[in-house]
Amino acid sequence: MTGLAVLDGAAERSAAPETVGPALRRLAEERPETLRRLVDGRELSPLGRALVSVVEASNVLARLCLADPAALDVLDDLDGPVVLERQDARSLARSSRLAGLRIAARDLLGLDPLHVVGASLAGLAGHVLEAALSLSAESVAGSGAEAMAVIGMGKLGGAELNYASDVDVIFVTGADTDTRLARKVMEVAGSSFRVDADLRPEGRAGPLSRSIDSFRSYWERWASAWEFQALLKARPVAGDAGVGAVFTRAVDEALWQRSFSADELAELRSMKARTEEMVRRRGLAGWELKRSPGGIRDVEFAVQLLQLVHGKADPVIRDRSTLGALAELGAAGYVSPDDAATLADHYCFLRTVEHRLQLIEYEQTHAVPADAGARRRMARLLGFADDARASALERFDDELRRRRAEVRAIHERLFFRPLLEAFSGTPSMDSEALEQRLAAFGFADARRTEAAVGELVGGLDRGSRLMAQLLPLLFDWLSLTPDPDLGLLGLRALALNPHHRSLVVSAFRESPEAARRLCLLLGSSRALSEALARNPELIAVVDDDDALTPESRRNLRAEAMTRLRRAVDDEGRRSQLLRLRQDQFVRVAARDLLGLDEVEATGASLSAVAEALLQAAVADLVERLAPAPSLCVIGMGRLGGAELAYGSDLDVLFVHGDEDEGGGAGQTSGDTLAEALLRLVHGTNPATRVATLDLGLRPEGAHGRLSRDIAGYRLYFSRWAQTWERQALLRARVVAGDRRLGERFMTEVRQFVWDRPLGREETAEIRRMKARIERERVPSGEDPQFHLKLGRGSLSDVEWTVQLLQLGHGVAGPSTMAALDELESAGALETADAHCLRASYRFCEHTRNRWHLVGALPGGTPPGDALPARTHDLSRLARSLSTTPAALRDDYRRVTRRARRVTERLFYGIEEAAHS
Repeated sequence: MTGLAVLDGAAERSAAPETVGPALRRLAEERPETLRRLVDGRELSPLGRALVSVVEASNVLARLCLADPAALDVLDDLDGPVVLERQDARSLARSSRLAGLRIAARDLLGLDPLHVVGASLAGLAGHVLEAALSLSAESVAGSGAEAMAVIGMGKLGGAELNYASDVDVIFVTGADTDTRLARKVMEVAGSSFRVDADLRPEGRAGPLSRSIDSFRSYWERWASAWEFQALLKARPVAGDAGVGAVFTRAVDEALWQRSFSADELAELRSMKARTEEMVRRRGLAGWELKRSPGGIRDVEFAVQLLQLVHGKADPVIRDRSTLGALAELGAAGYVSPDDAATLADHYCFLRTVEHRLQLIEYEQTHAVPADAGARRRMARLLGFADDARASALERFDDELRRRRAEVRAIHERLFFRPLLEAFSGTPSMDSEALEQRLAAFGFADARRTEAAVGELVGGLDRGSRLMAQLLPLLFDWLSLTPDPDLGLLGLRALALNPHHRSLVVSAFRESPEAARRLCLLLGSSRALSEALARNPELIAVVDDDDALTPESRRNLRAEAMTRLRRAVDDEGRRSQLLRLRQDQFVRVAARDLLGLDEVEATGASLSAVAEALLQAAVADLVERLAPAPSLCVIGMGRLGGAELAYGSDLDVLFVHGDEDEGGGAGQTSGDTLAEALLRLVHGTNPATRVATLDLGLRPEGAHGRLSRDIAGYRLYFSRWAQTWERQALLRARVVAGDRRLGERFMTEVRQFVWDRPLGREETAEIRRMKARIERERVPSGEDPQFHLKLGRGSLSDVEWTVQLLQLGHGVAGPSTMAALDELESAGALETADAHCLRASYRFCEHTRNRWHLVGALPGGTPPGDALPARTHDLSRLARSLSTTPAALRDDYRRVTRRARRVTERLFYGIEEAAHS
């Protein structure tokens, strides 16, 4: 057999015959003398096997072997190191490529395990950075090179580099210097690796190099949780050893002399969840090796979180590498040894697949190719082979799915399985570590948590066994909520009621998503937890988006009428309305918390529920009190605009039929019906209140009649109505009762509001009233600097600005947001100004609604309309909004400042120049 035939046979048996065959033949043709080195009789020589292994795996390395004669010499002596050439950047890049070839060949031939490959790549990167620093210092005069250290971050710092990883670095100096040297180092080293310094303080906006004191100052004042997480990997890799050692001590102080709060861990977990969602939206969840569920990041993230939780008290687990730290966590009992071993095995497999992907073109890819041919090459490179039962591709796909599923399953229970073992009497962690773990994930009282666990899993029935199996997941989901303790207590309360427990167990058995959602709802809102306990049938549909959709206004009105007719007294009627309102509240709030509805949809749903219940209540009263007068309920304010918030009162006016319709008793009958409606919906105490009807906007306010006929309103509008009442009637709308009567009233309203232009004195009056409200109306105990309703640039600014513009330009619009659209379409409001006002309104309304859910006190007492001043409360709100307390306040300042500038210019008439 000729040498060429041996090469052809080897190419045919390779993972990529279409690549290997042409490459080997070209090499034999261009350099005939190499044929003898590649073939040993009828077989490939060791050099030939090494060459085939790199050519079948990497198009880049194949090109290197064809272009650089030294490549074959490297492959012929894989035990010998490749010496880096340091004459210039070009020679450094060439020799680093050859060194990378050696590492890849040893990897592909199975000579080095994964952790050695990662460490070798990281070591090579460190040597390149050292050489780049030396070369750069020669060309950057007076740069202070002798006092600079290069710190490896990410996979470089963990000595677990990929073939196509960014080489993450930060530059540290003994004292403040210019950044020319750091820039030059990045330029020189960049010819060999992708060098990335974005993990430095302030990212790309920050200086490229800093002194150690500057790093300390940044960590103390401004660093985010993810930046401390990144410091777990920080390691000096090049430059001044003394500076590197001092920096390492500073990192240890920053990391381990502080405790990581539940909020910070929740922030990190939310960031990871958002990344997974981004991968899912891109359609890559089935292919991504790194960031999708069950991927590499599941293992790395879990290890790093446990290091942050327990590393302060236990230095042994601070290993920078993932595999090293995982082994230490398992040995110390922070992770089940079996879980640690399984995760390590799967992590090595996934990282090896990632290596093979990146070797092909040295691209930063983490996605397994969708193309079957490319994936077949991958399968064969990983050692999968065809046989009678399955192809190599099928075996690879099955193996990848199995391993990822196991990684995800372990990841989901990893944080809480040791806790449950401890509660069951077989602890792997001591009590101090147990309490530390619980506190880090938001469970403040270990004994109360243990008691709740006992009640959830107590008993020998199938439901108890199911709860025991799900508990690690339930704890994981609860720990992501604003108040994990509240969620656990809510779950415990449901479990203690036999009927509720059966509904919970059934829902959990059918759908893990139902379990996740129920944990989120229970851990977010006391009011929602109480409403679920009173309407337990909703537990069964909590995972069904469509079933959570509130009933239409028509259907809800019909259902309310049916229930009211069955009741025998006002207490029964009120109870039926309350049940319906609570049922719909759960649906609206659940869709809000689950992110299914935007803030406008939430307002519209709350308004529709209120209208339907009012319509049914009025219709029932008219039926029972027949012959009854005609009565109409006019929605005002937020009810009229169909933009209710959770804590909104229902601003209304009552209109009854005139004397021609109801005789001389019209006034008396109208008041009687209005009073009956108020008694029905207000109840006898807050617990029995269906809604709060506010008649403060009626003529003469608290001193005025409850109800008037149209002639009475007409007379009032013509003689005594003030400018603010004209403004308030912008939102007037018929919401219940006699529709024909309502339309007649609305004709009078439209004439009063729109038949004459807004005069200068009226404009000044509206401005004076708004200024007085700003000075006087923020309630005691609420922070005016962060008030969502009355603060500068918040909801009231937007609403008053819109209303003044409507009156000034004659532009009707039923709600604030709809009016903004109409004003913009009419040319009465610039697009940029409309955008600022919309942004502030949406942010403040959404945040206010969320605080009403998260901060409601026992019994449903509303928590106020400002961002909470107490740190714990602000953290709960921020967690519910998937942000941080600092970011939430920053967002408030940003949107309200912009809106306030618009208000000052368009409402108060302050010129832009004066403002600036």
